[in-house]
Amino acid sequence: MDEFGPWLARQLRRAGMTQAQLAERLQLTRAAVSAWITGRSEPREETKRAIAMVFDTEPAAVYNLAADLDTNLPRRWYHRPAHADGGREYGNAAAFAFDADLSVLAKEATQNSLDERLDHNRAVRVRYVLQDLTGDRRDSFLENLQWRDLDAHYAQAANTDQKVSRSLRAALDELAAGRSLRLLRVEDYNASGLIGPEYRDGQFAAVVRRQLDSFKKQASGRAGGSYGLGKATLWATSQFGLVLINSTLSEPFEGRTRRRVIGRLDLPWHAINGAAFAGPAWFGEPDTEPEHRGVSRSWWAGEQTVQDLHLEREGDDPGTSFLIVGAHDASGVADELSDMHDRLVRALADNFWAAMVSGRGQEPMLEASVTALYNDQVVIPEKRIDPHEHHPALSRALKAYLDGETVEQLTEGKQVAQARVPLVVPPRKAASGRSGATREHGAVLLLTPADDSEQRTNRVILMRGNRMTVREHRPRELLLGAMAFQAVLLAGYATGMNGDDVDLAEAFLRASEPPEHNRWDRTEELTSTYVRGALSRIREFQRAIDDAVRSLVGKRESSRGNGPAILRELLRLDATGPNGPRRAQPVPVVRNVNAYVTEDGAWNVTVALKLPEVEDPWLLTPVAKFDVRSGSRPDVSWRRLAAAENCRIENGNLLIEPGVRSASFTGVTDPTTHPVRGGFARLVVDIQKTRGGSA
Repeated sequence: MDEFGPWLARQLRRAGMTQAQLAERLQLTRAAVSAWITGRSEPREETKRAIAMVFDTEPAAVYNLAADLDTNLPRRWYHRPAHADGGREYGNAAAFAFDADLSVLAKEATQNSLDERLDHNRAVRVRYVLQDLTGDRRDSFLENLQWRDLDAHYAQAANTDQKVSRSLRAALDELAAGRSLRLLRVEDYNASGLIGPEYRDGQFAAVVRRQLDSFKKQASGRAGGSYGLGKATLWATSQFGLVLINSTLSEPFEGRTRRRVIGRLDLPWHAINGAAFAGPAWFGEPDTEPEHRGVSRSWWAGEQTVQDLHLEREGDDPGTSFLIVGAHDASGVADELSDMHDRLVRALADNFWAAMVSGRGQEPMLEASVTALYNDQVVIPEKRIDPHEHHPALSRALKAYLDGETVEQLTEGKQVAQARVPLVVPPRKAASGRSGATREHGAVLLLTPADDSEQRTNRVILMRGNRMTVREHRPRELLLGAMAFQAVLLAGYATGMNGDDVDLAEAFLRASEPPEHNRWDRTEELTSTYVRGALSRIREFQRAIDDAVRSLVGKRESSRGNGPAILRELLRLDATGPNGPRRAQPVPVVRNVNAYVTEDGAWNVTVALKLPEVEDPWLLTPVAKFDVRSGSRPDVSWRRLAAAENCRIENGNLLIEPGVRSASFTGVTDPTTHPVRGGFARLVVDIQKTRGGSA
């Protein structure tokens, strides 16, 4: 039950009635009504009966306060009118900051949940629930969503040649063909929920009403995200740009905490019968306040309503459920329900394994699971992600650190070595022109031997904040024959330590991250906030990581091979060029190769090169071939070539500047050009000199 004051204030708002008008109807003073609203007093029994008469309801409704009074506020869609100056947005630009695939959604949405963790003695629990609706169940859901009221808006929004319109048109054609409608509900528990007022500053307005607003109360400066862009991935994952929201609040709003519901739609600019609309729309109750009259706002839904909209939640733990209507994986990798389920499991395991590792006697920061339904029937049981199953060596390394069981040098078995990596944090630019002192932060490197079952080895996972994975780093200049390893670099708050240097390092690294939060590099915030030389400190930090790895790895007594035996057999480097045996020097040579076959049959290779000292740039062409027993080796095309370190890709060639002694690149083959399945053939990577390149 509500308290009387917040309940009465909500009824006045819904009825479009002021406190003065109610006082006049009751023949009381305005001060008396104000005292009820603020909780300083409560009306007598006969006054409550009079209030019931004013609202034309039974006295029991005023006594019980169990529900809102029926004041003829039917839910509806409100579409924002077009800008008066003629400006147009053909889609939400924030949604294009990321790829609209499930792995990106899982990273951004789960990171937001971690940032809003409420009770730090318990894990924040995140559930991903996939569901296909068909037949009557699909039609009933669309009817509850008032889909018919959206038909004209969708038709006009899809009737242009803009990028968003073309994708929208394809989705509408599928829906009209009577196919199933796919939903994806992303829900968290032990999070703050979308607290705050409808329009002013707060989590609710930041998510529902605004763009580029990273308002995160619980994070208190420890948030993984900082641009306010991550929430856009929810709408980008919807083929229709439509997301419904149900939030259980950790702090009351209007005297309530449960089932705060609203919907938001992101369409491009469009016009209907001469009336132009900006694109965004909201589903809720019409606001009666003069400043926002007619705008659809959130409402306190009943249990049946949230069930009809597939927004039901488990228990009363605070948090939010986001229902993505028409969920899809824009990468095209996952189309079937089971494929999407598996892709979400992998993405959660890869990005948040560290947050799911706990020390002895502690709870992890995060628990995550994925399940799938078909017409409300479970078809794939809930799968809780176990970090030790997906990343055993990395999880072992972090757990040893949390339990205080690391060593200085590896001497046997599954030990975990720990080393300090210095990060020099430059001072910020001061308004007065005077800056503070440089500080050194001791980041923590954890390194352990790789398990034999792991395909991707010799890498360092860089993280900060709430153990947020920033990127995978491959150290350079490793000794030939060094053991295969897995390593974790903890910086800033990820170290679990406190101090000014920790705060400064966290802020410095966060400033060096782009919106994707996938590397530490030059950004506008970095160069505008910190004194000159900030980027050099980042480069020095990366070199210090490599130095620390080399000091811990050493040289093995016996080589274990590079990767699993089956892949070692399938992958080798070509020792000959197009004109016979390569010269020993001065030509680039391959220093290291890591490779694996992806789920769609593509070969994914990372090649590290050692280069001689020359005065001219190198222009090299990586050529992928399948080895055969006889005859010429058939070429296969690259689906993607990307520079990793000290090089760049130009027109499919590798360009390396003079003086560079080492470089690396990654390549993914195109399975459509494979003569046989990728796992059934040896791959040969031939590094050829491009015509006109340096020799």
